[in-house]
Amino acid sequence: MIDFTATFIVFFAVIDPIGTIPVFIAVTQGFDTKAKRKIALLSSAVAAVVLIFFVVVGELILTAMSIPLSAFQIAGGIVLFLFALSMIFGESKPEEESRMVEEQNETAIYPLAVPSIAGPGAMLAAVLMTENSKFDIWQQVQVTTVMIAVVVVALLLMLVASGIHRLIGNSGASVISRVMGLILAAVATTNTLNGIRGYFDL
Repeated sequence: MIDFTATFIVFFAVIDPIGTIPVFIAVTQGFDTKAKRKIALLSSAVAAVVLIFFVVVGELILTAMSIPLSAFQIAGGIVLFLFALSMIFGESKPEEESRMVEEQNETAIYPLAVPSIAGPGAMLAAVLMTENSKFDIWQQVQVTTVMIAVVVVALLLMLVASGIHRLIGNSGASVISRVMGLILAAVATTNTLNGIRGYFDL
């Protein structure tokens, strides 16, 4: 049995559903309510498929390339940490990804599904938190279920995005994104230390 609360917090931090709201609003400007609903459903479905792909195939790819998971933990922890720092000190997720929309006029797939929902941090977390040597199939199913639950949260927030955005504004979403970055930094540090312990058999 996994720690559902801790797992949910990790995926909530890396997926950051609240930070997706301004991105969704920017993507769907000019669309009617029905079209916005379709975009929210499509982006969530694509993000879920991408993350499940990394759960199922991520470690197999590492094995085929003879990369030990402990090394991937170290690298993944460092990348997650840098990603967290960018959330804390750089442009927050909603600011950065909203700018992508303004510059490139992309569809719901990019940047909404990837990288807003299924970003690099979420992909790495999906692999690290379903390690075959640590988690049996049932535990991996539980982790995947929690991960999908966070994607569903992102979907629900997108469906009520207009009201939430009026309530918290871009500034509120930015603050929450930075708090999530701080939590993610702690998770990344733990992953790196666990990887070092495993790699050097400490």
